[in-house]
Amino acid sequence: MNKHRRKRIEDVISQLEILASEIEEIQSEEEEAYDNLPIALQESERGERMLEAVDSLSSAFNDLELIVSELGRAVE
Repeated sequence: MNKHRRKRIEDVISQLEILASEIEEIQSEEEEAYDNLPIALQESERGERMLEAVDSLSSAFNDLELIVSELGRAVE
């Protein structure tokens, strides 16, 4: 791989790491908001949707981390 393409991939990795960090922060905030709900609301449809969002955000974060890892291998 030439230097120019390697640099472009490194730039993409940096951008993805920023996005992954942002997703992780949002996931943490949503989880905290859920934890601060009264038990009755946690067990409601709203609480279930919040937990689903937390799970989806966690999955997205993990997927981005995997992508970053694979891209890192591409430029090694």
